Amino acid sequence: MSENDGKKTLGVRGGPRGGSVKQSFSHGRTKNVVVETKRKRVVVPKPGAGNVAGAGKPAPVGDPSKRPAGISDAEMERRMKALQAAKARESEDAARREAEEKEREEERLRRREEAEAKEREEQERLEALKAKEEEDERQRRAAASAAAAPVAEPEGARSAPRGSAPSSAPRKAQERDTESKRPAKGKGMGDDNRRSGKLTLNQALSGGEGGRQKSMAAMKRKQERARQKAMGGSQEREKIIRDVQLPETIVVAELAQRMAERVGDVVKALMQNDMMVTQNQAIDADTAELIIEEFGHRVVRVSDADVEDVIAQVEDKPEDMQPRPPVITIMGHVDHGKTSLLDAIRDAKVQAGEAGGITQHIGAYQVKTDSGATLSFLDTPGHAAFTSMRARGAQVTDIVVLVVAADDAVMPQTIEAINHAKAAKVPMIVAINKIDKPEANPQKVRTDLLQHEVVVEAMSGDVQDVEVSAKSGKGLDELLEAIALQAEILELKANPNRAAEGAVIEAQLDVGRGPVATVLIQKGTLRRGDIFVVGEQYGKVRALINDHGDRVNEAGPSVPVEVLGLNGTPEAGDVLNVVETEAQAREIAEYRANAAKEKRAAAGAAVTLDQMMAQAKQDKNVAELPILVKADVQGSAEAIVQAMEKIGNEEVRVRVLHSGVGAITESDIGLAEASGAPVIGFNVRANAPARQSANQKGVEIRYYSVIYDLVDDIKAAASGLLGAEIREKFIGYAKIKEVFKVTGVGKVAGCLVTEGVARRSAGVRLLRDDVVIHEGTLKTLKRFKDEVAEVQSGQECGMAFEKYEDIRPEDVIEIFEREEITRTLD
Repeated sequence: MSENDGKKTLGVRGGPRGGSVKQSFSHGRTKNVVVETKRKRVVVPKPGAGNVAGAGKPAPVGDPSKRPAGISDAEMERRMKALQAAKARESEDAARREAEEKEREEERLRRREEAEAKEREEQERLEALKAKEEEDERQRRAAASAAAAPVAEPEGARSAPRGSAPSSAPRKAQERDTESKRPAKGKGMGDDNRRSGKLTLNQALSGGEGGRQKSMAAMKRKQERARQKAMGGSQEREKIIRDVQLPETIVVAELAQRMAERVGDVVKALMQNDMMVTQNQAIDADTAELIIEEFGHRVVRVSDADVEDVIAQVEDKPEDMQPRPPVITIMGHVDHGKTSLLDAIRDAKVQAGEAGGITQHIGAYQVKTDSGATLSFLDTPGHAAFTSMRARGAQVTDIVVLVVAADDAVMPQTIEAINHAKAAKVPMIVAINKIDKPEANPQKVRTDLLQHEVVVEAMSGDVQDVEVSAKSGKGLDELLEAIALQAEILELKANPNRAAEGAVIEAQLDVGRGPVATVLIQKGTLRRGDIFVVGEQYGKVRALINDHGDRVNEAGPSVPVEVLGLNGTPEAGDVLNVVETEAQAREIAEYRANAAKEKRAAAGAAVTLDQMMAQAKQDKNVAELPILVKADVQGSAEAIVQAMEKIGNEEVRVRVLHSGVGAITESDIGLAEASGAPVIGFNVRANAPARQSANQKGVEIRYYSVIYDLVDDIKAAASGLLGAEIREKFIGYAKIKEVFKVTGVGKVAGCLVTEGVARRSAGVRLLRDDVVIHEGTLKTLKRFKDEVAEVQSGQECGMAFEKYEDIRPEDVIEIFEREEITRTLD
């Protein structure tokens, strides 16, 4: 310690070191300033302090003399505990680091040992391969020397003089050529000159030097040629003569495959015959016959119809047959309760999803009874326009359930259903429905059926009859029991272990999924990945969807499924057959399409000149109403066309210019404009370009979802008796942006009104990919949190449908009002 101006200063041994610094100022003065340099303090513990708390450490809590000033007992104790915890952590970290280091070292040693073992194995394998190659080479040399020994000297060499130039010169030149081709010694190849062109494993693994090396197969071919040369010349392989089936036209690649020749050789032969074609082009039978004969094969001409012979017509053995579920078709007059009866059996609500409460399509469902039996049901429409669809239902069914309303008795479609069942020779069960109504008279139904040769058991006949009520569920168990009894009598069996065969019940073009066909499997089992041909279309099964909407991997006999993976929309009623290859399926489909086209052309051409003149004369006096029809499924389009053909008389008729499946497009609008025809959309809508084009060109588009309304409107327009009727007026469109789930309300769609106005009192339709999904009314229309009467275009709102919640983002809501207007015939 040292004194300075009466104050204590901290010092070290020897005291502070003095020094002076010279300061210079801007006005020229200088000043010397004395400074003091202090050394760093070094704290030296006193003797005896180490055995108390350790050097440089705080004194224990109980020794106040060695505790720093101003530190309480509690603070001192806390500091000691913190110090001990830090020491413990340091020791744990050190132990952990040591263990990790030890593990890493062991892992390095283990990997090194594995690498060394692997290297030793590879070395041993290479040595074994090398030894085997040397042994094979020695055997080849021995065989070659043994073969070359008995070769006699040519006769010309014996006859010529020994020293003559003509014989010695070629031999010397050959020796020089051989010597020049022989590799030099000492270049890694040794004395064995045969190994100069051999590809060893080391060369293959190392990739070689000097770029690309020859393949092992090329080296083997070279060695084989050398061996054959040493054995006395190469022997030509014997050519295999094949019988090549030749249709009317064939693709070049398919022709090469049938001849087992290279495609390049076939293309080259065609080019030599002045035909510049590629492997994917088709050639006629005469040209193909020339090429086949040029390659030395035999031609077998086949007819185009022979392509269908690949469809296996397998005769099922009795031991392969297994019981299958029966296929039951529900038939009857419209509004007699067919779908309601099936709903009661299925415990579902299908009818609520059908427009107008009537069935527009054939529905296919499977039902399990309480006894465990599986039944396949087909629900057919009852309207007169759906005659062909009912006929298809009778063709694929085992049992027909004829539904007759007890309060309405036998009606026209009931008679038609009876005729279909009799034509198909299918057993019938009569279900007398609506038995719970006060005006029900089941005895009148039984009596009316007698007029059509249907004698029920109650009238001493052989046709079962059951009184049921779809509403109350009465008699359903008796109906299922009657169906099971009839199925047991029929002893229905099928072979599931064969190529699948089925009938198309319905077909449609889905924008998101492509062509979709509802198929009822009749024989075999259809699996995912199967290649099939159906009518004029073919495809590969991409997915199978059952009646519950679930994806399945296979479908056996009597199972209805939706099939995805077609290249086009088939006709309802077409037969689906599974084939082996896609080429066969494409060939069969093309043949069928060409045959159908030729048949249509022949039907159009088979008209005499007198008939054409009579038709033209008649057409002058007949007013035509041209229309263009687009529907959601094939069956509906077919039914509408048939209904339109029945409308008309000697003065007026309806002509369908075009009918198709899917949304209304610009090409449809163009055709309608050229013909002055309206466009009829049945459960479909026009896309945005088509709507814009229709507005510009003045083409009328009419939308329908119930076939009654469509037929009535067209009939009224054609007859000129157009009175007051209800027409729909579209007042707006809204697009769903988000879907929210609200407690007590259900799903609510957050929408943006894109066109017109949305009104609470108006009717609404839900469109998905321009196809009608639902039609109904609004449960709520809200703007922010308030219930409003209407929402203008460009504003956002919330909408909820009455008794319907299957709404998704990007769906479109169509808002319309029905108004009474007076129409006139144009």
